[in-house]
Amino acid sequence: MSAMTDDDLVLEFSPPLIALLLAAERSKGVPLTEEEVLGVRDDATCIRLPRSLAAAMAEQRGYADLDPERCWEQWQAVRTRLSD
Repeated sequence: MSAMTDDDLVLEFSPPLIALLLAAERSKGVPLTEEEVLGVRDDATCIRLPRSLAAAMAEQRGYADLDPERCWEQWQAVRTRLSD
């Protein structure tokens, strides 16, 4: 098995998952359920990019996107700051 490198491929959502969830929640007018958050994630467009390129994109936009495997928990941690 090969060692992981900084340029392993990672998922990058376009637009970022945070932006998609924020738009969905604003449209709904109330907090999204876990099922809805996972549905947005599952229906979102994403590509695989080298980790270094994904990190550069996050730096350029000013924030890191959510981890798709932990998006529900991470969304709960950031949603109240973003919805104001």
